[in-house]
Amino acid sequence: MMSEAVTHGPRIRVLIVAGNDLFCSGLASLLGQEPDIDVVADASSGRSGVQLASERRPDVALVSIRRSDLEGAETTRAILQRSPTTRVLALIKRPGGDDSSDRDEIERITRAGASGFLARNTPIDEIVTAVRDAAADSRRLVSQTVEEVLAALRTSDCPKRQHPGMDPLSPLELEVLRLISRGLDNEEIADTIGTSPREFEQLASSIRAKLGLS
Repeated sequence: MMSEAVTHGPRIRVLIVAGNDLFCSGLASLLGQEPDIDVVADASSGRSGVQLASERRPDVALVSIRRSDLEGAETTRAILQRSPTTRVLALIKRPGGDDSSDRDEIERITRAGASGFLARNTPIDEIVTAVRDAAADSRRLVSQTVEEVLAALRTSDCPKRQHPGMDPLSPLELEVLRLISRGLDNEEIADTIGTSPREFEQLASSIRAKLGLS
């Protein structure tokens, strides 16, 4: 059932990493019915999930804690290394299980940076709410980070002190940072500033180079 609470603004980008193809497809279909959620990719292995997180930069990743190649903790840690603003919600068999191996894995995935846990049989409305909450937290982090960069750039000698010889950001590049802080994705930013996606990628590369970012 589609939940009634719908947020306005950029759609939430979700990645699903789950070994069971049927479960993965079913969850993707249900989440895709929500008007504010886009399932941008799904993966049947930890490694492919990490690669997709790096490419798609989802707001939220739903990750099964049992993987054949990478366990949940390894997958979570690798996803957050590639896409630090992604929020990981771990999918578990049941909350508070008695299996000591389950408890150990939950502890490891928590230390790896997971934002929360969901039982695999959680009602879809509750999963949607958890995804929205996690995405809101992710976007607050993006906004805070970009605003810190902008504040630093407003300090006249700060960029030169941090990166000697670094070229200043142009007004257009500063505008791109502000749009990122509002949670817009690459395509939306390209449309807003009137460039093609390819030209936007070149602009983004210039910003990363000037700020010394990967």
